[in-house]
Amino acid sequence: MKLERIAVVGAGGWGTALSFIWANRGHSVLLWGNDESRVKQIETTRENRVYLPGVTLPSSVGLTSELRDCADADLIVFVTPSTALREIADRLRPFVSNDKSVLLSCVKGIEHGTGKRMTEILMETYPRHAVAVLSGPNLAIEVARGLPTATVLASTDSKCATELQQFLGTPRFRIYTGEEIIGIELGGALKNIFAIAAGAGDGLGLGDNSKAALVTRSLAEMIRLGTRMGADVRTFYGLSGAGDLVATCFSKHSRNRRVGEELGRGRTLSEIITSMQTTAEGIPTAKSAFECARNLNVDTPVIDEVYALVHQGKPATRAMEDLLARDQKSERG
Repeated sequence: MKLERIAVVGAGGWGTALSFIWANRGHSVLLWGNDESRVKQIETTRENRVYLPGVTLPSSVGLTSELRDCADADLIVFVTPSTALREIADRLRPFVSNDKSVLLSCVKGIEHGTGKRMTEILMETYPRHAVAVLSGPNLAIEVARGLPTATVLASTDSKCATELQQFLGTPRFRIYTGEEIIGIELGGALKNIFAIAAGAGDGLGLGDNSKAALVTRSLAEMIRLGTRMGADVRTFYGLSGAGDLVATCFSKHSRNRRVGEELGRGRTLSEIITSMQTTAEGIPTAKSAFECARNLNVDTPVIDEVYALVHQGKPATRAMEDLLARDQKSERG
């Protein structure tokens, strides 16, 4: 498999951070952004001041707002908002003529209505291509600063996963290969919902004991829903399950935790979204996961309360009270 040129589709914080570390590893990287004026600003200043301030991109990172420029890359990395992936993948498809191009999803979400994972969308759009997923406890600003982290990668082609591991990994961005795509994707998607709940607890001043209990029960809920959606339970005890859940629920850099914290302090969601420059994937994913849980008849009390919090305007105090008022039962129940 030939791997030389990388195209990163999505110039948010995570897409910019990945471009930065892979360019510093010696790879040729093209970073695409949808906003032409912002792309030009990044190209001129070599800094994504909106999404990843303080990080200077090396000259080996090219910039473009023309999606077709990404079509001839050997590795096309999707780092778009989950709600935009299908539309952007469809727009790019007519220009991709190389069936050997590998498609890597770094998007964390579940599609509304269909309940489909991001790699399922890519497999539908590009049926002849190898598709892979990368996910883990990887906060963009820490990765870009060179702080050590680990992540997990799986592919529809196991040989492809090993080659991507060698091509993209660095001593401070350690890549482990995984055995299955489903659990890796669902761990990365569902943890954002639970981070909103953890942040709400922070905003309400509920303390560390409460947060530890919430995160533990969130992992149980992730496993309960994820396995019904076809994942291997063992995956959720790894980097994209427990690892990402801990990072996102506790980190000051977590967008989703911050949304929950502001809701816990009494701000409205519209106020919070207006003040944020970045996407909090837990908001749309809460709706998708709520739909999946109803369709599969899975008990998801934390997801249900976050859905009510962000999509029905339920006050954080009431959501937390309703969670605490649930009947006590066996921990394994």
